[in-house]
Amino acid sequence: MAITNDNLSSYSFVKEMYEDDYFPTFLVDKCRNILIALCEEIERTNPAKDSDLLELTHAATEEINELASEFEDNDSELETNAREILAADFDFIVKAYGFDLDIEEVIAPRDW
Repeated sequence: MAITNDNLSSYSFVKEMYEDDYFPTFLVDKCRNILIALCEEIERTNPAKDSDLLELTHAATEEINELASEFEDNDSELETNAREILAADFDFIVKAYGFDLDIEEVIAPRDW
């Protein structure tokens, strides 16, 4: 399924992570794919309530959490810069779908 939201269909997810050699490209790809899958799931389920959207964003956040050891195994980590980039992308996504939520609530289960 392709993203149909005009604001997101051509959005460059985790762009700054790709531009930083500290982050292995194959792991940045995994982060990007999680965010794309989140968008697709939002479009598929069309959550009407904040709590429904938060279920989806929390699941995506937990998937990114699971990548932490892979980053460490590759001499990298989901550190301050990555946290800011990922949080900004999550924020952009929820706003693009018409939700106005605090980013800390959106990514509440994060370990990064």
